[in-house]
Amino acid sequence: MRDIVLIGGGHSHVGVLMRFAMQPEPGVRLTVICRDTDTPYSGMLPGYVAGHYTFDDVHIDLRRLCQFAGARFYRDQVIDIDRRERRVICAERPAVDYDLLSINIGSTPRLSHIDGIGDPEAADAPVVAVKPISTFQQRWLSLLERARSAERPLDIVLVGGGAGGVELLLAIQQRLATELPDALAPNLTLITRGQRLLPTHAHTVSEALATTLHERGIQVHFGEEITAVERASSTAQRQLISASGACHQADEAIWVTRAGGARWLEKTGLSLDEDGFLKVRDSLQTLEDDAIFAAGDIAHQLNHPREKAGVFAVRQARPLADNLRRAVRGEPLKDHVPQSRWLALISTGDRDAIASRGKLGLVAPRLRPWLWRWKDHIDRQFMARFNELPSMQDAANAGDLSGLHQRISAAWQALRGRVGKLHPHLTAELDEQEAHQALSALAMRCGGCGAKVGASVLSRALQSLAPRENPDVLVGLHAPDDAAIVRVPEGQALVHSVDFFRAFIDDPYLFGRIAANHALGDLYAMGATPHTATAVATVPQGVERKVEPLVRELMQGATEVLNEAGCSLVGGHTGEGQELALGFALNGLVEESLAGVTCKGGMQPGDVLLLTKAIGTGTLLAAHARLEARGRWIDAALDSMQQSSQRAADILSTHQASASTDVTGFGLLGHLVEMTRASGVDAELEIDALPVLDGAEDCVARGVVSSLQPANLRLKRALKDQAGVIDHPRYPLLFDPQTAGGLLASVPPGEAEACLAALKAAGYHASAIIGRITPQGDALAPISIKH
Repeated sequence: MRDIVLIGGGHSHVGVLMRFAMQPEPGVRLTVICRDTDTPYSGMLPGYVAGHYTFDDVHIDLRRLCQFAGARFYRDQVIDIDRRERRVICAERPAVDYDLLSINIGSTPRLSHIDGIGDPEAADAPVVAVKPISTFQQRWLSLLERARSAERPLDIVLVGGGAGGVELLLAIQQRLATELPDALAPNLTLITRGQRLLPTHAHTVSEALATTLHERGIQVHFGEEITAVERASSTAQRQLISASGACHQADEAIWVTRAGGARWLEKTGLSLDEDGFLKVRDSLQTLEDDAIFAAGDIAHQLNHPREKAGVFAVRQARPLADNLRRAVRGEPLKDHVPQSRWLALISTGDRDAIASRGKLGLVAPRLRPWLWRWKDHIDRQFMARFNELPSMQDAANAGDLSGLHQRISAAWQALRGRVGKLHPHLTAELDEQEAHQALSALAMRCGGCGAKVGASVLSRALQSLAPRENPDVLVGLHAPDDAAIVRVPEGQALVHSVDFFRAFIDDPYLFGRIAANHALGDLYAMGATPHTATAVATVPQGVERKVEPLVRELMQGATEVLNEAGCSLVGGHTGEGQELALGFALNGLVEESLAGVTCKGGMQPGDVLLLTKAIGTGTLLAAHARLEARGRWIDAALDSMQQSSQRAADILSTHQASASTDVTGFGLLGHLVEMTRASGVDAELEIDALPVLDGAEDCVARGVVSSLQPANLRLKRALKDQAGVIDHPRYPLLFDPQTAGGLLASVPPGEAEACLAALKAAGYHASAIIGRITPQGDALAPISIKH
């Protein structure tokens, strides 16, 4: 019924997600748009750099948290907001509609006033800013490797004299001191334009940290403002030039100075302060737009300005979540007044910490280890709230279905009672027609042609599509009729294929891309050129203004992939159902003589087996549904599923592939058995050579498998020596069903290495030689396993 879109995965928004997970709001759908799946907790960054924490210790798995909260997760970067149409404009995907919008994206480096820096987020930037943390983390790992392999001590300069800069430099000193011999200990320098460290904290805290820096051999330069960065002519070092003319040599220069708001906010028409942060009222709404909220570093609360500190973002989660609820319910919002004083526990790199609150500070050496343990306890407790989530399978086994019943009941009551009663400032108010549609969506729906999506909705959703033009299409979407009419070019034969499955992710655009890519795999496997396609889609019931963007995003993703493949969408059918689903009937072209066609039955003894993609999507998607997969594993699996096999098919053909198939639902073993039977040969697999998606072995080791796995497991009788490999960690993956998997092909032995090199050069980095074809033996089982 109503869409709340959260831009960014900052401390406030993860709190909002958890609060909505614990108490869902009937009729409300949450969507998170963030470019990073792993969102960092800034309070633990120094501990990560110092080596006290792992990457997962200090990051919240945003995709997994969204899954737990019932929210959609879109991995993309926002570049603008269309406030008139209420759409969020993204860099790589279609615009996302919203009824209410919240922004919690933190700050970004503002270093344009310093000559010679350019884009501080670029991989080859002469300096690195600590925010965004994801960019800094990659540069830190690179710096760590450089320090380990350096033949001389590196010069590391940090610019910024606040708590964040001091903490970070002490953490760097601690990490490198434990990893490098004394002779290679880096030369560390801190530069600040202020006259003392931590100017907003008590003098005792400032002096204690200055003493600590001196004791660790870290030079501090006060009253210097860097105005330019130049690359040294004879070395890879940079030269940091200050306003006074002083020059500092640096192998790495790190900026931890005050940052600003993202540049794209300047296009939105929303009020910004001098640093580019959004001005907000005490309700956390922007000044111009009641439907847009902001929190965390990106927000400047006019009546209660505070310095940028994570504690405020964390504390804003509850009032932000509560006001989003009130706004969607049409209730008056409440003001939030942040605390004027707060406790800061500042680590010193070596499992010690100093406490600071207002004009007070605890700096005694005997207290520091205890303060570190206190800080560590607080930080770990905070992270546990978001990362130690109950498994969906555990909840199902416990029979905890009451929540679902309560949500359905509450949604029904809400729909009956809220028609026309939403906040007057919100244009998303239910009119009589929408109310009727909403009630109808929960009532019994018609079947047959009564289950078709309405013509006006479909027409509006599809009008933005631009299917590839094809002169062979005589009647198609450009002139819709009861059916498409397509001419078959002379000398060509048609290859027909069909694929259809329900959605396994909550992003319709991404699902559309994967569904189209999956369907095209059959044509590529046979050496066919994609020609035309008709689509069949099922979409959940709902009000028209919610169904329309869903259909638009779904078909835009699919059309993009079809167009890239040279395949023209010529028609289709869209109907209502309980779940989103999409499929295609495809036509491809081959030479009428069948020259260049690669069927399953062409394998020859001596041929080498190649696989063009890693396996493991089945177990990963099953684990994702159960909240047992890391978000970055799913990201990698989705990227793999979106990779087209078109170029791989061309490369296999160039290297004289004798047989080919795409690896999909029957798993690697199932499809290999089909090929050996059709070819009258046996095959030998090298199980250790199988390319496997990150996290797949971990998931199957915990017994998480696809619902199709038991059916595929029946093919174990095709293995000659399964007893010798049944305990191998990759054994279950032989039966793992794949979505948009790679091509499995046999090529002559003389072509194998060149073919593999060409595949890797074309971007199929996971491609591998996984076995060979042998003459058919007397045993009924055609597959043997080597390890």
